[in-house]
Amino acid sequence: MVCYQLQLDEDHNSCVLRVRKGTREEHGIRYSRVQSLYELLYEPPKFVKEEDLRILRQLSAQNAPYGQERGYTLKGHEGGELLQRVLDTGRLMFVDELPLLRQGPERQAQFRWVRLDSGDYRGRWYSAEQPLECILALIPLFYFDIETQQIGTVSHDLDPHTALQLSLAPVVPEHLIVPLSHKLNALNHQLPTPTSVQQEQLEGIEPVPHLALGSLEFSAYTPKTGRMQRQMQHRAALSFDYDGLRASGADDKALSRLVGTTSQRIRRQPQAEQALRKALREHGFKPATRQSKALPDSAGEMYQLPDDEAWLRFAREGLPRLREAGWIIDTHRDFAFNLHEVDDWYATIEEAPGHEWFDLELGIVVDGQRHSLLPIVLQLLRASPELLRPSELARRSDGEHLLIDLNRARHDSPALRVALPYGRIKALMGTLGELYLQEDAVGPSVRLERADAARLNDIDQLPLHWEGGSHVRDLGRRLRDARDLQVAPPKGLNATLRPYQQQGLNWLQALREMGTGGILGDDMGLGKTLQTLAHLLLEKQAGRLTQPALAVMPTSLVPNWLDEAQRFAPDLRVLALHGPGRAKHFAKLADYDLVLTTYALAPRDLEHLKAQAWHLLVLDEAQNIKSSTSKAAQAVRELQANQRLCLTGTPMENNLGELWSIFHFLLPGWLGDSKRFSHDYRTPIERHGDTERMAHLASRIRPFLLRRTKEQVATELPPKTEMVHWVELSDAQRDTYEAVRVAMDKKVRDEITRNGAARSQIIILDALLKLRQVCCDLRLVKGSAEAKGSFADKGKLGSLLEMLEELLSEGRKVLLFSQFTSMLALIELELEKRGIRYSLLTGDTRDRRTPVQQFQNGDSDVFLISLKAGGTGLNLTAADTVIHYDPWWNPASENQATDRAYRIGQDKPVFVFKLITRGTVEEKIQLLQQEKAALAAGLLDGGEAGQWRLGDEEIEALFAPLPSKRSSK
Repeated sequence: MVCYQLQLDEDHNSCVLRVRKGTREEHGIRYSRVQSLYELLYEPPKFVKEEDLRILRQLSAQNAPYGQERGYTLKGHEGGELLQRVLDTGRLMFVDELPLLRQGPERQAQFRWVRLDSGDYRGRWYSAEQPLECILALIPLFYFDIETQQIGTVSHDLDPHTALQLSLAPVVPEHLIVPLSHKLNALNHQLPTPTSVQQEQLEGIEPVPHLALGSLEFSAYTPKTGRMQRQMQHRAALSFDYDGLRASGADDKALSRLVGTTSQRIRRQPQAEQALRKALREHGFKPATRQSKALPDSAGEMYQLPDDEAWLRFAREGLPRLREAGWIIDTHRDFAFNLHEVDDWYATIEEAPGHEWFDLELGIVVDGQRHSLLPIVLQLLRASPELLRPSELARRSDGEHLLIDLNRARHDSPALRVALPYGRIKALMGTLGELYLQEDAVGPSVRLERADAARLNDIDQLPLHWEGGSHVRDLGRRLRDARDLQVAPPKGLNATLRPYQQQGLNWLQALREMGTGGILGDDMGLGKTLQTLAHLLLEKQAGRLTQPALAVMPTSLVPNWLDEAQRFAPDLRVLALHGPGRAKHFAKLADYDLVLTTYALAPRDLEHLKAQAWHLLVLDEAQNIKSSTSKAAQAVRELQANQRLCLTGTPMENNLGELWSIFHFLLPGWLGDSKRFSHDYRTPIERHGDTERMAHLASRIRPFLLRRTKEQVATELPPKTEMVHWVELSDAQRDTYEAVRVAMDKKVRDEITRNGAARSQIIILDALLKLRQVCCDLRLVKGSAEAKGSFADKGKLGSLLEMLEELLSEGRKVLLFSQFTSMLALIELELEKRGIRYSLLTGDTRDRRTPVQQFQNGDSDVFLISLKAGGTGLNLTAADTVIHYDPWWNPASENQATDRAYRIGQDKPVFVFKLITRGTVEEKIQLLQQEKAALAAGLLDGGEAGQWRLGDEEIEALFAPLPSKRSSK
């Protein structure tokens, strides 16, 4: 069967009819939907009756856009007629579960205006003095009695159209009742009017200013950041209260209200209102030019301030003055500047047993309640990370304020806003640093590593109420003042420490005292090894060196350490854990003060090195672990030591990942994991040139890095600093050296026996020349089997290339001297492979001026010079470093070459390096230079026999066999 469903709107003013299918079942009727009237009108089913077809055709004729989907609205005469026909079918329903609606008796009714509790008026129909709750505004009117499920018509004395309009009348505000009564009376005296009123004019009522304040939070796209950001909009609405009546705007029409049956009229005071507007403008307000939902339009005349700082200033200073002047202030709940006073600031530290970490909580007290600032500020920074930028913090004066809602994370709590002065918040922001990037930083406190104690220095000066953490705070102060610690140089140190070297020793001792490590990052040649040996010697004299120290280094530096330890700290027992026979020392490592090993051997000997507890673990040339996944880097990270120390003039050569790798060894976790470090630092710095992230990273590592350049300590250095750089022969060089030495030794001895030393100098020099060539590079030795093939281990050449890489990374300009032009040619090939800019000057160079100008003008970084061509007559003041690849036995000749850079016009300290192969004729002549300079000069300059004498002792020293590889001392 066809059924019909009646639907009403909220005010019962509009009724809608829908068509349903109904099937009678045991427990009532089951209803189903009708997709469209066409399925019933055309080829109708048998259950569709004639009376239904008539109703359906009327509904279809309405051509409603949504039709059956939303129902058919009933209106006027046609609607009343249609409703009656549907009612006559007996198949009209209201709700599925209720019985079908029935025809009710006609009811006589009257229309009345009813005054509501709010003072407004509403029209109602009454029958037998009882209100009809639901009136269907049709012609005729219908009532709907929901309790009895009846619908019937309403009879009355009014014109049908008038009755319809009155039934649809909205609620009439109180101040419009009087005008409405007059209009209704003017139309027809039979029309019901709301009231019978009298007129009264009220004079002399002054306006009371009423200021409403509200805020609106919303998200908007910010082009500057390229993402959605939280924003706030604030408004102030001014209105005028005239004895309870509110007015605003320029309309000067009198206000009216109904008091009982009296209509009262109040005249507005335009001059008084204008004076109040002026008072508001004096606080910086201007009329709002853009719409906002911060306050409803009915709140009054809209005003705004230029920025949040102006709003904050008004809330702190202006509002109290307006209240004192009698203004009514209505601050909405969401007004962002409804501020509470901060009673106190506190910092709480909970230290871990052993002080490996500590928990820090920073907070304020408001209305007697403690509030941790960490989760609140971190949430704010995640939404607006630019607040953390140093440039933004620097732009803020200490008197400016940051607005924070302490209940922001509590969605069910009202806002609790405070204004924090930037004078305090700057230090807190700096202390929090990059912690806002940590996704897990959500609790009231944050867990920090022990080394993070340095962060506390910025806030330690603030007037905070500190709770706990005395040890951590003291550690932070000591980290800050580490370079100010003064210690006496150790007894037995055979060197006078320059001031900057003494400062380095002080710093190393301070780090040890605090139980942390660091990077001694001085430039090449400033004595990092000496400072470390002094530090170790102090540890031994203080009785703290109960376990040995381990130094890991490139193979080429082992002789340097042995030599400097012997020279500067002979009291230290030193073991070079190097060479094939090193296994015999594994069980006796604890018998030494200092053990030396190499990056190549550390992974191989790891199990033995791990078995020993170390007092100090030193990585020399620590850039060798710049790849964190290398075997050497993985091995040294597994070693346990009381203190870790890195020595390197280039803690970062190519990218920031190398710096991270060193810190991953030195202070694991200090710079986060590799992925976090790339996100926070590498990407913004290397790809986007973010100087602020660079500055932040620098401040992060500053407490643990001591770096001095040659320029910084120039005033403490002599004008020229000379250093010997010891080099080990490669295995192939050792074999060739011994073969040449044995042959030359016999030849020289036989010649001296026949002709005497004075007449044997040519043979002697030829023998020495061949040995020196072996020390330089095997490819200089004619007939050497090794020189014909390609060999990776280039001995001194490899050491030179390592040195050049470090020097050039420091921005050095290098003069490189060699007596052998063939050696310069080999070096030239290596420089070309590495893309290093160089100039060349040999005896074959015809245009000497061009390479000199090229170097002096900065177009090359290395100047290769042969003895004969460049030993004299050149002015190369652009250089600050001189390298003697092979020693020129006469010190005067070396000085002449060095003076190409060290001469009038030079404004930089000059550093001179001599590359000497350990245990060879080069080392022997080096000793002769020091001990018997006159004899060596005579020998090599071809002087008269009376000027020098080579005895058996000197001959024996020059042609002595190579010592076995040194392992201990």
